[in-house]
Amino acid sequence: MTIIRTLIVMMCMTVVSALAFAQGTPPPPRINASEAKSHAGDTVTVCGKVVDTKVSRYGLAGRGKPVTFDLDQPEPKPVFYFVTFGNGTPEEAIAAYKGKSVCVTGKVTVQAGVPYIMAADRAQIKLQAESK
Repeated sequence: MTIIRTLIVMMCMTVVSALAFAQGTPPPPRINASEAKSHAGDTVTVCGKVVDTKVSRYGLAGRGKPVTFDLDQPEPKPVFYFVTFGNGTPEEAIAAYKGKSVCVTGKVTVQAGVPYIMAADRAQIKLQAESK
């Protein structure tokens, strides 16, 4: 009798666990580029238009040269940027995002007073439909 009760309890726990995992975690909050500074340390999705790009002078072994994309406002007063790598060349990444509306998801870090997300995995970056 004890074995049957144990099996029933284990089956119930399995079902409850499956239901808990099926619900998953909610997506990170979606914010605009100017709000990112107040979310330092948080994982969020920042959306805006790529208005400027810069290619680093130096590359990282196995990754190539990182490319910085300013959203909504270029230097000298950027409000937010993200960094990613091209698939082969920096020019490929620039062609993929320059002048387009994007949303990038990740942990916001602040450097020299400007918030950014390191998007080492390009799956963190999604193109958005242009609004008219």
